Amino acid sequence: MMWQQLGAQTLELGWDFYASVLLFVILVALAVPVWAAIGAATICMLVMSGALPLSLLGEKLFSGIDAFALTAVPLFILTGDVLVRTGLSRKFLDVAEALTCWAKGGFGSATVLVCGMFAAISGSDAAGAAAVGRMTIDRLVESGYPRPYACALVAAGACTGILIPPSIAYIIIGLVLGIAVSTLFLAALIPGLLILTAILVTNIVMNRLNLWEGGGIMTAAEWRANLWRTLKSGWYAFLVPGIIFYGIFSGRLTPTEAGAVAVVVTIAMGFLLGTLKFSDFPAMLVSSAKVNGVILPIIAFSIPLAEALAIIGVPQGFVGALTSMTSNEYALIAIMVLILVAAGCVMETTPNIVILAPILYPLAQEIEMNQIQFCIMMITALGVGFITPPLGLNLFVVSGITGESILKIAYRAIPFVFFMLIVTLTIAYIPAFSTSLLPDVYR
Repeated sequence: MMWQQLGAQTLELGWDFYASVLLFVILVALAVPVWAAIGAATICMLVMSGALPLSLLGEKLFSGIDAFALTAVPLFILTGDVLVRTGLSRKFLDVAEALTCWAKGGFGSATVLVCGMFAAISGSDAAGAAAVGRMTIDRLVESGYPRPYACALVAAGACTGILIPPSIAYIIIGLVLGIAVSTLFLAALIPGLLILTAILVTNIVMNRLNLWEGGGIMTAAEWRANLWRTLKSGWYAFLVPGIIFYGIFSGRLTPTEAGAVAVVVTIAMGFLLGTLKFSDFPAMLVSSAKVNGVILPIIAFSIPLAEALAIIGVPQGFVGALTSMTSNEYALIAIMVLILVAAGCVMETTPNIVILAPILYPLAQEIEMNQIQFCIMMITALGVGFITPPLGLNLFVVSGITGESILKIAYRAIPFVFFMLIVTLTIAYIPAFSTSLLPDVYR
């Protein structure tokens, strides 16, 4: 009886919906760019359903991305590129290594920490995976880690790129659901650090079980002296994340303004250090433009698609279909997490957010989930999908820069997926992890 009810609810969506989904799946399977696949599915749905006049599509494409908050996206992407080209990212690695060199598995832990540090600037997981992977994977192998595991460690650590603020993903979901980005950044701080801690602990446990990397014998005084020397030689690199965090969380800067200041400061430091030249700018700007050129068309086409889905009743049909199966809020939350992890496994964050957030959010409202908690749960679950075998995006990024087999990396990523999923479910079921730093009005 339950499955008959589910089928009845699902059939109410109509053939315009199913035809659009089928077209999207076929185009993605044929390796058509995601923005073009979404655009074709949007046009198909508008023509078949008549939900919106096709003549309004052009206007919707531009009005959808005409948002001040979106200006922060290219700024954070550019900051990450400048950070790598100026060599400042290596200062993060030096400090992370100095912090952890006393312990067994020290360089593995340093790799996870530098992923978190990079995430606090770039806001992108793929950029973090590529940048940190090039710096650390060979050294991890020299330290005793198997190459597939070293790749999996970097892929897992790079997931924090969208989880630790400032994050492009939170900018986009804030735009889609109409929530202040600075509020989401503050709410994401504890969950992001929890995921980072889960990855760190997983690596320590795996290292202890397999005895891959030892640790140098160092007294407390030697450790402090080494850390002090490292900080003295690279303290200026932390000005960039410091400005971003202080500016946003103190309320003195919007995320967009913080991104602009971070770009200017990073470029100025590159010139002062002599590691950046004017001749570097064309390649640097082209690299950032390519990433931004993928994100913005997806947002532009996804917004009219989301409006059409709402008009033909897809969110309501989805809520009705799931609530006909069960009214247990814990089961419904688990289903949402499962959907998000699976979606994060096969597609980038941006289309997942713009398409799935308007569909899943009504379900969260149905079970009275806090809207901030829903956003944090969604981004965290999508982040777990980035290393979920066998199709996680970060697995492909790391495989691409190392030549290591995807399946070998995916197998080694399983422990990270397991513990990250535990943290994700904890965040999904306990609102305090997402709202404890927020004013009472958001709780």
